[in-house]
Amino acid sequence: MKTNKRKPTTPGEILDHEFMKPMGLTQKALAVHIGVDIKVINRLINGKTSISSELALKLGAALGTSAEFWLKAQNELDLFELRNSKIELPSRITS
Repeated sequence: MKTNKRKPTTPGEILDHEFMKPMGLTQKALAVHIGVDIKVINRLINGKTSISSELALKLGAALGTSAEFWLKAQNELDLFELRNSKIELPSRITS
């Protein structure tokens, strides 16, 4: 199933453009504050990793958002990528 819908903004882009840059927050400062390795933040911003539930909770607590905000952004991206892949979906079951 191919879709022409625009690719959703990645959680890393949201983090970088909507939170870190306006707050003047570095990757290192955020990583230290939430207790993760700087590589986690760097890989997220560069689209090399996905948001985990734990990271979503930590970002939500630190940035005043909900964990669901981050997980929804990740889920929308994951579904978009799958829908635009070569995954074969079964036909609908009929009775």
